[in-house]
Amino acid sequence: MGHETMTPATTTLVFTYGTLKRGFSNHVLMQDLIRSGDASFKGVYQTLDKYPLVCGPYRVPFLLNKPGSGYHVNGELYAVSPRGLSRLDELEGISRGHYIRQPIRLAAAEEEEEEEGDLETEAPSSCVVEAYYAHKSYEEELWRRNRGRSFGAYTENEARGYVKRNDRPQHLSFLDHIRIFVSSPCD
Repeated sequence: MGHETMTPATTTLVFTYGTLKRGFSNHVLMQDLIRSGDASFKGVYQTLDKYPLVCGPYRVPFLLNKPGSGYHVNGELYAVSPRGLSRLDELEGISRGHYIRQPIRLAAAEEEEEEEGDLETEAPSSCVVEAYYAHKSYEEELWRRNRGRSFGAYTENEARGYVKRNDRPQHLSFLDHIRIFVSSPCD
């Protein structure tokens, strides 16, 4: 069965700011989606508004829906098919209360040299797209646990100490890990 061609009417633009970016552990999913025709890289973007980007348990990155706090967050923009969006929603635990997907306003950042060579169409200079935010059920506690400190980009430095999902204690759920993290003393 062939894949339908992605068109602007059938795609969703998604902003990635953490482990889905090039060079990080979950980017393999984006590569799979690109290979299957379910995603295409659109460019390097930055949030128009400031947002807190923080790390939670195991150095997992979380964007907090607190416009006006934090920094202009840097990330990557992808156009994804409905099938690709479903796979991203599954990874981000949308149905399990891990993250929520909501709109965010972006502006194009200065272009980087293209690694994957799949910038298929001209991307907009500014746009409203979808982003994965920390779920409301723990967002405020995560912000307090980080003492109101955030960063503008998830880099190798912020990712130092990141633990892949399969390497975390399996007898606890993702939300259990978050509850333990937010109730533990700050570093």
